[in-house]
Formats: sequence, structure tokens, C-alpha cells
Amino acid sequence: MKTLPYSWYHDPAVFERELAMLGSQWHYAGHFDSPSGSYFPTEVSGAPVLVVAGKDSEIRAFYNVCRHRGSIICEAAITRDVIQCPYHAWVYELDGSLRAAPRSDREADFDRSELGLIEVSASRWGPFIFVNLDPNASSLEEHLGRLPQLVAAAGVDVSNLRLHKRVQADFEVNWKICAENFLECYHCPTAHPGFSRVIDVGPDDYRLEVDPWFSTQYGPVREKWSGPFDPRGEVERGQFHFVWPTTTINIMPGRPNISIGPIIPRGAQRTTRYLDYLFTPDAEEEWISEALAFDWQVGLEDAELVARVQRGVASGILREGVLMPESEQLIAHFDSLLRAAVGVATGE
Repeated sequence: MKTLPYSWYHDPAVFERELAMLGSQWHYAGHFDSPSGSYFPTEVSGAPVLVVAGKDSEIRAFYNVCRHRGSIICEAAITRDVIQCPYHAWVYELDGSLRAAPRSDREADFDRSELGLIEVSASRWGPFIFVNLDPNASSLEEHLGRLPQLVAAAGVDVSNLRLHKRVQADFEVNWKICAENFLECYHCPTAHPGFSRVIDVGPDDYRLEVDPWFSTQYGPVREKWSGPFDPRGEVERGQFHFVWPTTTINIMPGRPNISIGPIIPRGAQRTTRYLDYLFTPDAEEEWISEALAFDWQVGLEDAELVARVQRGVASGILREGVLMPESEQLIAHFDSLLRAAVGVATGE
């Protein structure tokens, strides 16, 4: 089984095609604890987006661009009963409609009703907000499928989680390399020794599943685990989900937890990732610190791996690589979705 052509990991023309495609997909945008009357900026497929929780607690999203002269409106999370552009003080309601524009009463035929913020699709799963630039997108519920049920069955009630912190990192690699690295644990015995002392990554125990729009890795705790991270608790095994096309979700064994975040394409060879880490209010700080340190170490190891892959695929030495059909079946699923989404035949 062949990989994607290696040119796809550094060709700017391919990247532009992918970026256009990504706008019509669902992406994780952020998290709301107390949503009423608050908003925050995010980015989807290179476009600035503003996610807003109205006074009615309805989640909406708009392009984060003022209708007057195109200024970015909001650059940090805020709680306020209106949205005001910092350039000329145009004021929008939380539903996106234009409330006021200074001196507009002096202009003939100024129609506020035609100058509201441009809406994009937004939806939520518990406290998690997803955004899609396509206003006619299929529902988030359809896209997630049975994923919420799998998370609940793992012992995680997402409505009971609280945001602990966000961790962000930048990589000089193509976004697909980050995604494909997440989608297999074939590398874990070699590259993640600490992780592999806690999680059984053997091919007979580390289970993989494919659903239409997401994929799952199940990692049981080793019978004789060792290391600085204590995996004992209500969550009996790790679950690692990838929601097409960019959202990663990690549930570690132990106390109820989730880390969730997007892989954000920045260029043909530039990517940003962030993870929102959430725990229950009663989780012990010591356990949280151990879990974060454990995950941070895995992240450092992955950063080296993806950098090596980027250098190799961009070298021009090989046209493509090969996939292990059993161990890397989730990559094959990702690649097939990508080919279909950008309109490329499977054989190319």
C-alpha cells in the first residue's frame, strides 16, 4: 500500500488545494465553560473566525472581519454584551447584526440590516465548539457519529470537565505529517519508551477502529505498568480519537480527562497545534501534573519524529513510501478521505 505522493507534503500548490477543501469541514474551535455573553477568536482554514455565545446561550460563529474596512475585530477572549470593532467603533450585536456605526446617520441610504457580520456554521458537543465555514454543512452530530458515546462509555462525562490549560506548539512540517504521526502507534515501542511502559502497544492488544469521519486507537494499561504516571482510576484504558480532518482527542487512563485540539495548517511546511487539557473539578493537582508531564514528554518525542519525516519527504529522493496495512490502517483511512475531498483519484 502506497503513501500519498511525497510532493504533497511540501508543494505550495497542493497546500492551497487542501486549504480550500478544509474550509468546508468541521474543526475544533475552542471550549466554553460559561458561554452566555462571551466570545473568542479562532482560525479555520486560514480564515479569522469569531465564536460567540449569545445572551440566549446560542452558539454562533462569524468571520472575524468588520464589514466597514475589513479590520480584524477581536484578538482575545472577552465577555461583553456587544462586539465592537477597534478601528472605527462599529458595534455589532451578539447575533451578528450591526447595532451602530458612528456618523451613519449622516450617510444617505445607509442600511444597517445589510451590514451584519457574515455567519459561518457553528455547533457544539458538550462544552466543545466546532466550526465549519460552509453555512450549509451537514450537522456536527452526523460528523461525530458514535464518538460521544465512546467517550461517555470510557467513563468521561464531558459536561463535568473544566479547562485546566492550553498548550500550543509550532512545527516546521506539513500538517498531514502531524496527523499521520498521531494516527499510528507502530512507532511507539521505539520512539515512546515511557508511554509504552504504561500503555500496552503490542499489536494484539492495541486496537484500531475506523468510522466514516473519525478513527480510534484503544490502548489498555499494561498489567505490570511502570513510570511516573499513575494510570489507575475510573478511566481504564486510553482512547485516542482523530476527527477528520484536523481534530485530535486524547483520553488517558486514570482520572476522567480529555485533551482536545486542532492541527492548524499554516503553510506547505508549517503547522500549529494546540491542546486544551480538561479534568474534573475534584482531580488531584499532583495527578494532573503527572499526566501533563507524561503527555509533554510524548509531545517532545513526536516533535523530533515529524521533523525528521519532513526533511526526508522534502528531499526529493523518493516519490512515495509504503504503509503497513494493519498497523497503519488509520493513516490509510485519512489518506483516502483526503484524496476524495480534494478530488484526486486513488491511484495518483
